[in-house]
Amino acid sequence: MSARPDTQPTEATPGRLPLFHFVGFTGHRELADPESTATAIRGALAWLRDEVPGEWIALSSVARGSDQLFVREARAAGHTWHAILPLSRAEFARDFDAAEWRAVEDMLATADNVRVVHEYGDREDGYLDCGIETANDADVLLAVWDGDRARGKGGTADVVQYAKSIGKPILVIDPATGGIRRENWERLEPRDAVLEALNALPEVPGGGGENPFDAPEAVVRFQHKCDHHATQGAPHFRRLILATVLSHVVATVIATATVAYALHQLALPWAKLLLVVFALVAALILRRRLHSRRSWVRCRLAAEFCRSALAAWGLPRAAPLLQDLDLLGGARRLTRALHVLHTRSSAGRALPIDEFKRTYLERRIDDQVAYFDRQVDRALPAYRRLMAGFWVANVLAIACIASYAVTKTLGIPVAGWAGQTAFVFLQISLPVVAASLISIISINDLERRVARYREMRALLAANRAQVAACLTWNSLEHIVLKTERALLQEVIEWHSLRSFGESPS
Repeated sequence: MSARPDTQPTEATPGRLPLFHFVGFTGHRELADPESTATAIRGALAWLRDEVPGEWIALSSVARGSDQLFVREARAAGHTWHAILPLSRAEFARDFDAAEWRAVEDMLATADNVRVVHEYGDREDGYLDCGIETANDADVLLAVWDGDRARGKGGTADVVQYAKSIGKPILVIDPATGGIRRENWERLEPRDAVLEALNALPEVPGGGGENPFDAPEAVVRFQHKCDHHATQGAPHFRRLILATVLSHVVATVIATATVAYALHQLALPWAKLLLVVFALVAALILRRRLHSRRSWVRCRLAAEFCRSALAAWGLPRAAPLLQDLDLLGGARRLTRALHVLHTRSSAGRALPIDEFKRTYLERRIDDQVAYFDRQVDRALPAYRRLMAGFWVANVLAIACIASYAVTKTLGIPVAGWAGQTAFVFLQISLPVVAASLISIISINDLERRVARYREMRALLAANRAQVAACLTWNSLEHIVLKTERALLQEVIEWHSLRSFGESPS
């Protein structure tokens, strides 16, 4: 295998997000033949880049020996590098003499992102956790390993064994021979169907909308088109479910009226038949449109992830907003692309803190407060009307049933039309109507939505005051991430209800 010429990092094209892969690294500090190992690393990186579409990003610590060798080879091959450190810089520096640490700091200055696993705590645990997190975040783990047991806690053998246990694809380089073998390679996911489907959505004319923090145009347009297709493509499942419920209720009322009043018009059985058939057709449409439902959910989820990322784009660094969001359903590569692009665009950019605060308050928090106000104004009256109807129907049903029991017990005569209405028609119809009203509340999730919207409105009001009072970037970043995660939690909860509330096919 031969290395390809150096390449520049992948740039996103308008309305499309790039596909990024991480190649994590673990290896021994002491190497008998560093040149042979460097050649093997170079060949493995070239092979990954040639065989797997997308951009590969190097992920490793920077301990002496194999780690530093890997970083140099990755950088020389044109890969960007994300550093992951086992300890704080001050603690990590104790592993090096002064000259070595200056070289490490020079190397860290070239990293696109630096993450510290353990700010405090046991030293050996920090090294083990660093290796574990490298394996967790990597799509492929590249290991320089002689096959022996670990010489200390957190050694290469421990990391490799952990990666094997979770089914991580591994490339193992033998430091003695330079040979490479693959393990768990069938678990490699070279493509991402969800990101490909989102990228393939037709572009929306008219640009990408507001971009107050000067985010890459590709991200803004991607968010805009996902939001547009989610809005336009909503399959209105609730309306179809409501249609089936109401059709059955009306059919039941017609059947009850037929029995109660001895109605034998020819149109009534045909009306009942049409209503039941309509309900069946609506149920079949619901079943057949599960694919469009999934597409709608995917677009809405992507649009909201992008919206939160864009709201935080003006922060001085790419804060860890989306890294821990690894949803079932394929959000991992999407959130990764947003984080990597944010990391690259935030380097060297300075924005006055007051400008960020003003923009964030006006265009994010105030906008979301207005949104939840509108949702409460829509959901609360509907909830109150439906609950009022439910209680009225129940009380009337109880009154009819009680009247029937009393008149029959005491032998009180009742006029024909009154008895037919109260003791047959209403006694059967009212419980059905009450059940349908509470079902509509449940289908539309009105009670939870009203409570959740009020909770979110109160949280945003509190967070708004904190944002306005923040005087430093660190405190501001903390409250912005807290706000965005609360908003994303609402989206994730919605995603779970929509994705896993479907009937099994």
